[in-house]
Amino acid sequence: MKTSGLAELEAVLAVARHRSFRVAAQDLGLSTSALSYAVAGLEARLGVRLFNRTTRSVSLSQAGAQFVDSVAPALSTIRDAIDQAGSLGATPSGTLRLNTSAGAARQVMPVLIDFLQRYPAMHLDLVTEGRLVDIVADGFDAGIRLNDIVPQDMIAVPFGDRQRFAVVGSPAYFARHAAPRTPLELHQHRCIRARLPSGLLYHWEFERFGETLRINGEGAVTLDEPELMLAAARAGLGLAYLTEWNVAADLAAGTLVRVLEEWTPPLDGLCLYYPGRRHVPAGLRALIQVIREHAEARRA
Repeated sequence: MKTSGLAELEAVLAVARHRSFRVAAQDLGLSTSALSYAVAGLEARLGVRLFNRTTRSVSLSQAGAQFVDSVAPALSTIRDAIDQAGSLGATPSGTLRLNTSAGAARQVMPVLIDFLQRYPAMHLDLVTEGRLVDIVADGFDAGIRLNDIVPQDMIAVPFGDRQRFAVVGSPAYFARHAAPRTPLELHQHRCIRARLPSGLLYHWEFERFGETLRINGEGAVTLDEPELMLAAARAGLGLAYLTEWNVAADLAAGTLVRVLEEWTPPLDGLCLYYPGRRHVPAGLRALIQVIREHAEARRA
């Protein structure tokens, strides 16, 4: 049997990860037909079908699941070896794959732009999704999330800014409703509810003088994206609970008004995180240095 190339193995892992030939092809920068041909060629040489395909879904066969479980760790080791050899060069190059949420990506883009401007030979592959993924199993070099949800076995590099949440509403809304003085009074208001990637509704969290409260407010609209929540709040549909970063421009412009500020203490901020038991690629080391420089500049 001919030895399969790394590209074919990467193709199989991408399809297994995304459960879609189309999405996997986009991830790898290939056409769907080229990806299908690569996977079919490997299946022909192995003599087994790795995927069960229908017009609507793709799933691993029993042989495919066993193959992926065996190949994924080995391919990760090979990637590390390639990265380690490349790191001996004077200038970082190659692809850095990061996983984060859309909101976090918007906050850290100035740092990422600075990184790419400093290292033009680097290519950044940034994937945004709400759910927290296993960055090792899914082939990412690092992730960016709030520090309190980062897995404990990861090394975390803070971006330097702590987060606070803010309860906001439009001037028109407060012209019709008295501003709440305590979180418990939110039950008398219309709240713009937030749905988590898990499908659960997020309970607004408050703390003051050691007293903590979690409020499940009622309202006419439930959303899962901060920009949509901002639009709904500006339109006077209710109160929103968002990070200060998301509402800063509206507060400065007066399109939104903040309440209950004394009930929202600082929380841990965003951090870049990566597994500590693997070789750190040169590109990731360079990004870590850029993050630390930005954090130091903000503290100065």
